[in-house]
Amino acid sequence: MASFALKTPISSVYLHLPFCFHKCHYCDFYSVVDTPNTTQPSNTDRQPAFTDALIAEVRRRAAQADIQPVTIFAGGGTPTYLRPDLWAKLLDCLREVGWLAGQSAGGTGILPVGAPSTFEFTVEANPETVTAELMQQLALGGVNRVSIGAQSFDTTSLKQLERWHDPDSVPRAVEHCRAAGITNLSLDLIFAIPGQTLAMLERDLDALLALTPTHLSTYGLTYEPNTPLTAKLRVGQVKQIDEDLEREMFELVLNKVEAAGFEHYEVSNWARREVNSEQSTVNSKDKTAHCSRFTVHRTKCAHNLAYWHNHDWLGLGPSAASHIQGHRWRNAPNLMRYIQDAPAPPIADHEHLPPAQRLGERIMLGLRLSEGLDADWLLNHPDLRDHQREAIDEAATLGFLEQTDGRIRLTRKGLFVADSVIAQVL
Repeated sequence: MASFALKTPISSVYLHLPFCFHKCHYCDFYSVVDTPNTTQPSNTDRQPAFTDALIAEVRRRAAQADIQPVTIFAGGGTPTYLRPDLWAKLLDCLREVGWLAGQSAGGTGILPVGAPSTFEFTVEANPETVTAELMQQLALGGVNRVSIGAQSFDTTSLKQLERWHDPDSVPRAVEHCRAAGITNLSLDLIFAIPGQTLAMLERDLDALLALTPTHLSTYGLTYEPNTPLTAKLRVGQVKQIDEDLEREMFELVLNKVEAAGFEHYEVSNWARREVNSEQSTVNSKDKTAHCSRFTVHRTKCAHNLAYWHNHDWLGLGPSAASHIQGHRWRNAPNLMRYIQDAPAPPIADHEHLPPAQRLGERIMLGLRLSEGLDADWLLNHPDLRDHQREAIDEAATLGFLEQTDGRIRLTRKGLFVADSVIAQVL
Protein backbone atom coordinates (compact mmCIF):
# COMPACT_ATOMS: atom_id res chain seq x y z
CA MET A 1 0.00 0.00 0.00
CA ALA A 2 1.23 3.49 -0.78
CA SER A 3 2.95 5.27 2.10
CA PHE A 4 0.21 7.52 3.49
CA ALA A 5 -1.93 7.45 6.62
CA LEU A 6 -5.44 6.09 6.24
CA LYS A 7 -8.03 8.43 7.72
CA THR A 8 -11.10 6.22 7.32
CA PRO A 9 -11.85 2.49 7.04
CA ILE A 10 -11.81 0.95 3.58
CA SER A 11 -15.32 -0.30 2.81
CA SER A 12 -14.93 -1.85 -0.66
CA VAL A 13 -12.59 -4.65 -1.75
CA TYR A 14 -11.98 -5.96 -5.26
CA LEU A 15 -10.45 -9.40 -5.86
CA HIS A 16 -9.00 -10.16 -9.31
CA LEU A 17 -9.02 -13.84 -10.23
CA PRO A 18 -7.27 -13.94 -13.62
CA PHE A 19 -7.99 -17.45 -14.88
CA CYS A 20 -9.98 -18.23 -18.03
CA PHE A 21 -10.41 -21.40 -20.09
CA HIS A 22 -10.49 -19.22 -23.22
CA LYS A 23 -9.71 -15.56 -23.98
CA CYS A 24 -12.75 -13.82 -25.51
CA HIS A 25 -11.75 -11.70 -28.50
CA TYR A 26 -13.29 -8.44 -27.22
CA CYS A 27 -11.86 -8.59 -23.70
CA ASP A 28 -8.97 -6.36 -22.60
CA PHE A 29 -8.94 -7.32 -18.91
CA TYR A 30 -5.85 -9.08 -17.61
CA SER A 31 -6.41 -12.83 -17.77
CA VAL A 32 -4.48 -16.04 -18.38
CA VAL A 33 -5.64 -19.31 -19.87
CA ASP A 34 -5.18 -22.10 -17.38
CA THR A 35 -5.78 -25.84 -17.24
CA PRO A 36 -6.61 -26.85 -13.65
CA ASN A 37 -5.92 -30.44 -12.69
CA THR A 38 -7.69 -31.87 -9.67
CA THR A 39 -5.80 -35.18 -9.67
CA GLN A 40 -2.15 -34.48 -10.48
CA PRO A 41 0.10 -31.41 -10.26
CA SER A 42 0.66 -29.71 -13.61
CA ASN A 43 2.83 -26.89 -14.91
CA THR A 44 -0.27 -25.38 -16.49
CA ASP A 45 -2.26 -25.49 -13.24
CA ARG A 46 -1.33 -22.31 -11.40
CA GLN A 47 -4.55 -22.03 -9.44
CA PRO A 48 -3.28 -23.46 -6.10
CA ALA A 49 -0.18 -21.22 -6.08
CA PHE A 50 -2.27 -18.18 -7.02
CA THR A 51 -4.81 -18.87 -4.28
CA ASP A 52 -2.04 -19.10 -1.69
CA ALA A 53 -0.57 -15.82 -2.94
CA LEU A 54 -3.95 -14.06 -2.83
CA ILE A 55 -4.58 -15.31 0.69
CA ALA A 56 -1.15 -14.03 1.70
CA GLU A 57 -1.95 -10.60 0.22
CA VAL A 58 -5.32 -10.54 2.01
CA ARG A 59 -3.67 -11.27 5.36
CA ARG A 60 -0.99 -8.63 4.75
CA ARG A 61 -3.49 -5.90 3.87
CA ALA A 62 -5.77 -6.85 6.77
CA ALA A 63 -2.83 -6.36 9.16
CA GLN A 64 -1.89 -3.00 7.59
CA ALA A 65 -5.17 -1.13 7.41
CA ASP A 66 -8.66 -0.80 8.86
CA ILE A 67 -10.63 -2.73 6.26
CA GLN A 68 -14.34 -3.10 6.97
CA PRO A 69 -15.92 -4.21 3.70
CA VAL A 70 -19.48 -3.29 2.90
CA THR A 71 -18.91 -4.65 -0.60
CA ILE A 72 -16.61 -7.32 -2.01
CA PHE A 73 -16.44 -7.97 -5.74
CA ALA A 74 -14.58 -10.88 -7.34
CA GLY A 75 -13.88 -10.21 -11.02
CA GLY A 76 -11.52 -11.49 -13.64
CA GLY A 77 -10.79 -13.39 -15.69
CA THR A 78 -13.43 -15.93 -14.79
CA PRO A 79 -13.74 -16.21 -10.99
CA THR A 80 -16.02 -19.24 -11.32
CA TYR A 81 -13.19 -21.06 -13.13
CA LEU A 82 -11.38 -21.30 -9.79
CA ARG A 83 -11.91 -24.76 -8.29
CA PRO A 84 -14.46 -25.08 -5.45
CA ASP A 85 -11.84 -26.37 -2.98
CA LEU A 86 -9.67 -23.30 -3.65
CA TRP A 87 -12.67 -21.01 -3.28
CA ALA A 88 -13.28 -22.66 0.10
CA LYS A 89 -9.74 -21.77 1.22
CA LEU A 90 -10.14 -18.18 0.06
CA LEU A 91 -13.54 -17.73 1.71
CA ASP A 92 -12.23 -19.21 4.95
CA CYS A 93 -9.44 -16.63 4.90
CA LEU A 94 -11.85 -13.73 4.27
CA ARG A 95 -13.94 -14.87 7.21
CA GLU A 96 -10.90 -15.26 9.47
CA VAL A 97 -9.71 -11.69 8.81
CA GLY A 98 -13.21 -10.37 9.53
CA TRP A 99 -14.12 -9.19 6.03
CA LEU A 100 -17.40 -11.08 5.74
CA ALA A 101 -19.70 -8.73 7.63
CA GLY A 102 -22.70 -10.29 9.34
CA GLN A 103 -21.52 -13.88 9.04
CA SER A 104 -23.04 -16.20 11.59
CA ALA A 105 -20.89 -18.12 14.04
CA GLY A 106 -19.75 -21.40 12.60
CA GLY A 107 -19.17 -19.96 9.15
CA THR A 108 -22.28 -21.21 7.35
CA GLY A 109 -22.48 -18.04 5.26
CA ILE A 110 -26.16 -17.62 6.18
CA LEU A 111 -26.95 -14.19 7.56
CA PRO A 112 -29.32 -14.00 10.53
CA VAL A 113 -32.50 -11.96 10.45
CA GLY A 114 -31.58 -8.34 11.16
CA ALA A 115 -28.09 -8.63 9.66
CA PRO A 116 -26.93 -5.55 7.73
CA SER A 117 -28.83 -5.41 4.44
CA THR A 118 -26.03 -3.42 2.85
CA PHE A 119 -23.39 -6.16 2.77
CA GLU A 120 -22.86 -7.30 -0.81
CA PHE A 121 -20.45 -10.00 -2.04
CA THR A 122 -20.52 -10.39 -5.83
CA VAL A 123 -18.78 -13.02 -7.93
CA GLU A 124 -18.62 -12.73 -11.73
CA ALA A 125 -19.41 -15.92 -13.61
CA ASN A 126 -19.15 -17.45 -17.05
CA PRO A 127 -22.33 -19.55 -17.34
CA GLU A 128 -20.37 -22.52 -18.68
CA THR A 129 -18.39 -22.74 -15.42
CA VAL A 130 -21.33 -22.45 -13.00
CA THR A 131 -21.99 -25.76 -11.28
CA ALA A 132 -24.26 -26.76 -8.43
CA GLU A 133 -21.22 -27.70 -6.33
CA LEU A 134 -19.52 -24.35 -6.84
CA MET A 135 -22.66 -22.31 -6.11
CA GLN A 136 -23.20 -24.28 -2.91
CA GLN A 137 -19.61 -23.52 -1.91
CA LEU A 138 -19.94 -19.82 -2.68
CA ALA A 139 -23.29 -19.46 -0.92
CA LEU A 140 -22.09 -21.27 2.19
CA GLY A 141 -18.97 -19.12 2.15
CA GLY A 142 -20.85 -15.81 2.18
CA VAL A 143 -21.36 -14.86 -1.48
CA ASN A 144 -24.83 -13.36 -1.96
CA ARG A 145 -24.74 -11.92 -5.49
CA VAL A 146 -23.62 -13.42 -8.81
CA SER A 147 -23.07 -11.55 -12.07
CA ILE A 148 -23.42 -13.87 -15.08
CA GLY A 149 -21.91 -12.94 -18.44
CA ALA A 150 -24.66 -14.00 -20.84
CA GLN A 151 -23.57 -11.49 -23.56
CA SER A 152 -25.93 -13.04 -26.15
CA PHE A 153 -28.26 -15.99 -26.63
CA ASP A 154 -27.52 -16.15 -30.36
CA THR A 155 -24.83 -18.64 -31.41
CA THR A 156 -23.76 -16.50 -34.37
CA SER A 157 -23.22 -13.45 -32.15
CA LEU A 158 -21.35 -15.51 -29.58
CA LYS A 159 -19.08 -16.82 -32.31
CA GLN A 160 -18.33 -13.25 -33.45
CA LEU A 161 -17.25 -12.47 -29.90
CA GLU A 162 -15.33 -15.77 -29.61
CA ARG A 163 -17.40 -16.32 -26.51
CA TRP A 164 -17.27 -20.01 -25.63
CA HIS A 165 -20.53 -20.91 -23.98
CA ASP A 166 -23.77 -22.56 -25.01
CA PRO A 167 -26.80 -20.22 -24.70
CA ASP A 168 -28.59 -22.99 -22.78
CA SER A 169 -25.93 -22.74 -20.06
CA VAL A 170 -27.27 -19.33 -19.00
CA PRO A 171 -30.66 -20.48 -17.62
CA ARG A 172 -28.91 -23.52 -16.18
CA ALA A 173 -26.45 -21.24 -14.34
CA VAL A 174 -29.33 -19.14 -13.03
CA GLU A 175 -31.01 -22.30 -11.69
CA HIS A 176 -27.83 -23.42 -9.93
CA CYS A 177 -27.48 -20.02 -8.24
CA ARG A 178 -31.07 -19.93 -7.06
CA ALA A 179 -30.97 -23.53 -5.87
CA ALA A 180 -28.00 -22.57 -3.67
CA GLY A 181 -29.96 -19.62 -2.24
CA ILE A 182 -28.30 -16.84 -4.24
CA THR A 183 -31.25 -14.91 -5.64
CA ASN A 184 -29.60 -11.54 -6.27
CA LEU A 185 -28.52 -12.13 -9.87
CA SER A 186 -27.15 -9.80 -12.52
CA LEU A 187 -26.95 -10.66 -16.21
CA ASP A 188 -24.69 -8.99 -18.80
CA LEU A 189 -25.69 -8.40 -22.40
CA ILE A 190 -23.64 -7.00 -25.31
CA PHE A 191 -25.25 -5.37 -28.32
CA ALA A 192 -23.99 -3.82 -31.57
CA ILE A 193 -22.19 -7.10 -32.35
CA PRO A 194 -21.05 -7.42 -36.00
CA GLY A 195 -23.87 -8.95 -38.02
CA GLN A 196 -26.49 -8.39 -35.30
CA THR A 197 -29.93 -7.06 -36.29
CA LEU A 198 -32.64 -5.36 -34.24
CA ALA A 199 -34.66 -8.57 -34.34
CA MET A 200 -31.70 -10.56 -32.99
CA LEU A 201 -31.22 -8.07 -30.17
CA GLU A 202 -34.91 -8.18 -29.28
CA ARG A 203 -34.75 -11.97 -29.01
CA ASP A 204 -31.71 -11.61 -26.74
CA LEU A 205 -33.57 -9.15 -24.53
CA ASP A 206 -36.63 -11.40 -24.35
CA ALA A 207 -34.46 -14.36 -23.31
CA LEU A 208 -32.66 -12.25 -20.73
CA LEU A 209 -35.79 -10.78 -19.18
CA ALA A 210 -37.49 -14.19 -19.07
CA LEU A 211 -34.87 -15.22 -16.48
CA THR A 212 -36.14 -12.43 -14.14
CA PRO A 213 -32.77 -11.18 -12.86
CA THR A 214 -32.53 -8.46 -10.23
CA HIS A 215 -30.00 -6.48 -12.26
CA LEU A 216 -28.93 -6.04 -15.89
CA SER A 217 -25.82 -4.61 -17.53
CA THR A 218 -26.20 -3.79 -21.22
CA TYR A 219 -23.11 -2.70 -23.15
CA GLY A 220 -22.61 -1.54 -26.70
CA LEU A 221 -19.63 -3.47 -28.06
CA THR A 222 -16.41 -1.49 -27.88
CA TYR A 223 -13.27 -2.25 -29.85
CA GLU A 224 -10.51 -2.02 -27.27
CA PRO A 225 -6.88 -1.59 -28.38
CA ASN A 226 -4.71 -4.71 -28.47
CA THR A 227 -7.59 -7.17 -28.60
CA PRO A 228 -8.09 -9.84 -31.29
CA LEU A 229 -11.46 -8.31 -32.20
CA THR A 230 -9.88 -4.95 -32.96
CA ALA A 231 -7.18 -6.67 -35.01
CA LYS A 232 -9.92 -8.36 -37.04
CA LEU A 233 -11.66 -5.02 -37.54
CA ARG A 234 -8.43 -3.46 -38.76
CA VAL A 235 -7.92 -6.07 -41.50
CA GLY A 236 -11.59 -6.21 -42.51
CA GLN A 237 -12.47 -9.62 -41.05
CA VAL A 238 -15.36 -8.06 -39.10
CA LYS A 239 -17.43 -4.98 -39.87
CA GLN A 240 -18.55 -2.54 -37.20
CA ILE A 241 -22.28 -1.94 -37.35
CA ASP A 242 -23.66 1.39 -38.54
CA GLU A 243 -23.94 4.18 -35.93
CA ASP A 244 -27.62 4.73 -36.70
CA LEU A 245 -28.36 1.05 -36.15
CA GLU A 246 -26.44 1.09 -32.86
CA ARG A 247 -28.54 4.07 -31.77
CA GLU A 248 -31.73 2.15 -32.64
CA MET A 249 -30.43 -0.78 -30.63
CA PHE A 250 -29.78 1.40 -27.59
CA GLU A 251 -33.28 2.86 -27.95
CA LEU A 252 -34.71 -0.66 -28.04
CA VAL A 253 -32.79 -1.57 -24.87
CA LEU A 254 -33.99 1.58 -23.08
CA ASN A 255 -37.63 1.03 -23.96
CA LYS A 256 -37.83 -2.71 -23.44
CA VAL A 257 -35.89 -2.96 -20.19
CA GLU A 258 -37.63 0.03 -18.62
CA ALA A 259 -41.04 -1.45 -19.56
CA ALA A 260 -39.99 -4.67 -17.80
CA GLY A 261 -39.75 -2.84 -14.46
CA PHE A 262 -36.10 -1.88 -14.25
CA GLU A 263 -34.63 1.44 -13.15
CA HIS A 264 -31.96 2.84 -15.46
CA TYR A 265 -29.53 4.12 -12.82
CA GLU A 266 -26.29 4.25 -14.85
CA VAL A 267 -25.64 4.51 -18.58
CA SER A 268 -25.16 0.75 -18.94
CA ASN A 269 -26.83 -0.58 -15.79
CA TRP A 270 -30.35 -1.40 -14.68
CA ALA A 271 -31.82 -2.47 -11.32
CA ARG A 272 -35.16 -4.16 -10.75
CA ARG A 273 -37.34 -1.85 -8.69
CA GLU A 274 -38.52 -4.43 -6.16
CA VAL A 275 -37.21 -7.72 -4.82
CA ASN A 276 -39.13 -9.93 -2.43
CA SER A 277 -37.41 -11.68 0.43
CA GLU A 278 -37.25 -15.44 0.06
CA GLN A 279 -36.82 -18.45 2.26
CA SER A 280 -34.29 -20.96 0.98
CA THR A 281 -32.91 -24.34 1.96
CA VAL A 282 -29.16 -24.81 1.65
CA ASN A 283 -27.79 -28.34 1.54
CA SER A 284 -24.23 -29.13 2.52
CA LYS A 285 -22.43 -32.46 2.82
CA ASP A 286 -23.42 -33.02 6.40
CA LYS A 287 -26.37 -30.79 7.21
CA THR A 288 -29.32 -28.83 5.90
CA ALA A 289 -29.97 -25.28 7.04
CA HIS A 290 -33.25 -23.46 6.56
CA CYS A 291 -33.50 -19.77 7.42
CA SER A 292 -33.81 -16.30 5.88
CA ARG A 293 -31.03 -15.73 3.39
CA PHE A 294 -29.63 -12.29 2.79
CA THR A 295 -31.64 -10.49 0.08
CA VAL A 296 -30.63 -7.11 -1.26
CA HIS A 297 -33.67 -4.88 -1.54
CA ARG A 298 -31.58 -2.15 -3.15
CA THR A 299 -30.77 -4.03 -6.33
CA LYS A 300 -28.30 -1.53 -7.73
CA CYS A 301 -24.74 -2.86 -7.61
CA ALA A 302 -23.42 -1.30 -4.40
CA HIS A 303 -19.82 -2.11 -5.28
CA ASN A 304 -19.94 -0.39 -8.66
CA LEU A 305 -21.68 2.58 -7.06
CA ALA A 306 -18.59 2.94 -4.87
CA TYR A 307 -16.58 3.35 -8.09
CA TRP A 308 -19.03 5.78 -9.67
CA HIS A 309 -19.18 7.89 -6.51
CA ASN A 310 -15.37 7.87 -6.48
CA HIS A 311 -15.14 6.31 -3.02
CA ASP A 312 -12.10 4.43 -1.77
CA TRP A 313 -11.50 0.79 -2.59
CA LEU A 314 -8.68 -1.72 -2.26
CA GLY A 315 -7.82 -4.10 -5.09
CA LEU A 316 -6.09 -7.45 -4.54
CA GLY A 317 -4.72 -9.88 -7.11
CA PRO A 318 -2.62 -9.41 -10.26
CA SER A 319 -3.54 -6.18 -12.14
CA ALA A 320 -6.09 -5.18 -9.47
CA ALA A 321 -6.43 -1.40 -9.12
CA SER A 322 -6.87 0.54 -5.87
CA HIS A 323 -8.08 4.05 -5.13
CA ILE A 324 -7.54 5.47 -1.64
CA GLN A 325 -7.54 9.15 -0.66
CA GLY A 326 -6.70 10.34 -4.15
CA HIS A 327 -3.94 7.77 -4.60
CA ARG A 328 -4.31 5.32 -7.47
CA TRP A 329 -2.18 2.29 -8.16
CA ARG A 330 -2.47 -1.26 -9.35
CA ASN A 331 -0.67 -4.52 -8.84
CA ALA A 332 1.53 -5.43 -11.79
CA PRO A 333 -0.41 -7.49 -14.37
CA ASN A 334 1.85 -10.53 -14.16
CA LEU A 335 0.65 -13.76 -12.59
CA MET A 336 4.05 -15.36 -12.02
CA ARG A 337 5.51 -12.23 -10.42
CA TYR A 338 2.38 -12.01 -8.27
CA ILE A 339 2.94 -15.55 -7.05
CA GLN A 340 6.71 -15.22 -6.62
CA ASP A 341 6.57 -11.91 -4.74
CA ALA A 342 3.72 -12.82 -2.38
CA PRO A 343 2.58 -11.38 -0.06
CA ALA A 344 3.82 -8.02 -1.44
CA PRO A 345 3.25 -7.99 -5.23
CA PRO A 346 5.00 -5.30 -7.30
CA ILE A 347 3.04 -2.06 -7.69
CA ALA A 348 2.52 -0.40 -11.08
CA ASP A 349 1.22 3.00 -12.17
CA HIS A 350 1.03 4.72 -8.79
CA GLU A 351 -0.12 8.34 -8.90
CA HIS A 352 -1.55 10.94 -6.55
CA LEU A 353 -4.12 12.91 -8.47
CA PRO A 354 -4.06 16.74 -8.23
CA PRO A 355 -7.34 18.46 -7.24
CA ALA A 356 -8.33 19.43 -10.79
CA GLN A 357 -7.88 15.86 -12.01
CA ARG A 358 -9.82 14.49 -9.05
CA LEU A 359 -12.67 16.85 -9.94
CA GLY A 360 -12.51 15.62 -13.54
CA GLU A 361 -12.92 12.04 -12.37
CA ARG A 362 -15.91 13.00 -10.21
CA ILE A 363 -17.53 14.66 -13.22
CA MET A 364 -16.77 11.76 -15.56
CA LEU A 365 -18.16 9.15 -13.17
CA GLY A 366 -21.03 11.19 -11.74
CA LEU A 367 -22.52 12.13 -15.09
CA ARG A 368 -22.81 8.44 -15.99
CA LEU A 369 -25.32 8.05 -13.14
CA SER A 370 -28.97 8.94 -13.65
CA GLU A 371 -28.82 10.96 -10.41
CA GLY A 372 -26.08 13.11 -11.93
CA LEU A 373 -24.11 15.60 -9.84
CA ASP A 374 -25.07 18.13 -7.20
CA ALA A 375 -25.36 21.38 -9.16
CA ASP A 376 -24.30 23.72 -6.33
CA TRP A 377 -21.31 21.58 -5.48
CA LEU A 378 -20.16 21.39 -9.10
CA LEU A 379 -20.82 24.95 -10.28
CA ASN A 380 -19.24 26.47 -7.15
CA HIS A 381 -16.27 24.12 -7.05
CA PRO A 382 -13.00 26.08 -6.89
CA ASP A 383 -11.31 23.75 -9.39
CA LEU A 384 -14.00 24.03 -12.07
CA ARG A 385 -12.49 25.85 -15.04
CA ASP A 386 -14.17 28.41 -17.31
CA HIS A 387 -14.05 26.11 -20.33
CA GLN A 388 -15.82 23.41 -18.30
CA ARG A 389 -18.61 25.81 -17.32
CA GLU A 390 -18.98 26.78 -20.97
CA ALA A 391 -19.13 23.12 -22.01
CA ILE A 392 -21.85 22.45 -19.41
CA ASP A 393 -23.88 25.44 -20.66
CA GLU A 394 -23.45 24.38 -24.30
CA ALA A 395 -24.49 20.79 -23.58
CA ALA A 396 -27.57 22.10 -21.75
CA THR A 397 -28.43 24.38 -24.69
CA LEU A 398 -28.17 21.41 -27.06
CA GLY A 399 -30.44 19.36 -24.79
CA PHE A 400 -27.79 16.86 -23.70
CA LEU A 401 -27.66 17.99 -20.04
CA GLU A 402 -30.36 19.31 -17.75
CA GLN A 403 -30.41 20.97 -14.35
CA THR A 404 -33.40 19.86 -12.29
CA ASP A 405 -34.02 19.33 -8.58
CA GLY A 406 -30.60 20.74 -7.82
CA ARG A 407 -28.84 18.12 -9.96
CA ILE A 408 -27.00 18.24 -13.29
CA ARG A 409 -27.60 15.09 -15.31
CA LEU A 410 -27.70 13.64 -18.78
CA THR A 411 -31.02 13.87 -20.59
CA ARG A 412 -32.39 10.91 -22.52
CA LYS A 413 -31.04 12.60 -25.65
CA GLY A 414 -27.68 12.95 -23.93
CA LEU A 415 -27.52 9.23 -23.13
CA PHE A 416 -26.91 8.47 -26.80
CA VAL A 417 -23.81 10.68 -26.88
CA ALA A 418 -22.78 10.33 -23.23
CA ASP A 419 -19.07 9.75 -23.89
CA SER A 420 -18.84 12.81 -26.16
CA VAL A 421 -20.72 15.05 -23.73
CA ILE A 422 -18.53 14.00 -20.79
CA ALA A 423 -15.37 14.43 -22.86
CA GLN A 424 -16.41 17.98 -23.77
CA VAL A 425 -17.05 18.86 -20.12
CA LEU A 426 -13.67 17.48 -19.12
